Amino acid sequence: MNLLINYEAVTSMVLFAIGFTMLVFSRNIMKKILGLNIVDTGVYLFLASMGYIEGKLTPIVPATGEVNALDYINPIPQGLVLTGIVVSVSFSALMLALTVRLYKKYRTLNLDKIYEMCRKEDEQE
Repeated sequence: MNLLINYEAVTSMVLFAIGFTMLVFSRNIMKKILGLNIVDTGVYLFLASMGYIEGKLTPIVPATGEVNALDYINPIPQGLVLTGIVVSVSFSALMLALTVRLYKKYRTLNLDKIYEMCRKEDEQE
């Protein structure tokens, strides 16, 4: 079975699907932020697992001796994953800070209710 061989890819796709479902169907802002973080985790798991090649060496080149580039794992996917994690943590912190401000103003995290309140405020002005 290919599913058992590629369990990292299957797990990452399941995580992506769960997070995407939360993003699309949830009306709560906190659940949307959590769904986005789950999607990020699925993507990072997929990138990291595809960047690893069994039987290859880590990309730490010795100071002496002959070096063959085909013997090493490509470090770019892992670097992209680390950069993505930093960006997603910063984005999550910003979204959580904005969510706190929205809750203080409207006393709800439901997007439909916030949208209604915003429209009423615009009509009053």
